[in-house]
Amino acid sequence: MKLLQTIKHDYCELLPPAIFFFIAFSLILVTKRLILSEYGISWSGFGAAVVGALVVAKVLLMVDKLPFANKFPDRQLICNTLWKCLIYFLTANLLQYLERTVPFFMRHESIMEAHRHFMAETVWPHFWLIQIWLLVLFFVYCSLRELVRAIGRDKVIKMFFGGQNIARG
Repeated sequence: MKLLQTIKHDYCELLPPAIFFFIAFSLILVTKRLILSEYGISWSGFGAAVVGALVVAKVLLMVDKLPFANKFPDRQLICNTLWKCLIYFLTANLLQYLERTVPFFMRHESIMEAHRHFMAETVWPHFWLIQIWLLVLFFVYCSLRELVRAIGRDKVIKMFFGGQNIARG
């Protein structure tokens, strides 16, 4: 029974960021698809959005467990929001870098050679487009999470989906 409770808890914890980032990555895919369609290139990438959302959600939950992740819980919401946004963004960049360089490293067995291939083969406008999207999405995600933490999950759910008028009560 304890195993089922742990699985349920982990699933419920993973679901909100996975849904958020699935929607977010779908927006990135639409942007990429629109740009590529101008050059006559068709591209789907739906699977990448699903897998990417699950990976990012799991990484965010792991980063949240680090002792320095919640550095400013008693200060203004913007402090913790910007701090977590920075941590998530740097972690995502590190993972993207590793994802691109590890195959080169396996082939060439040199970190410098792997880095040179990464620098040479990266399409920089595409890279910066994705980075800007990620930064904005992490900021929105962190802002929403900090608001939920400050207001309370139940009250936020009631505000968005509940029956009574919040202004009255």
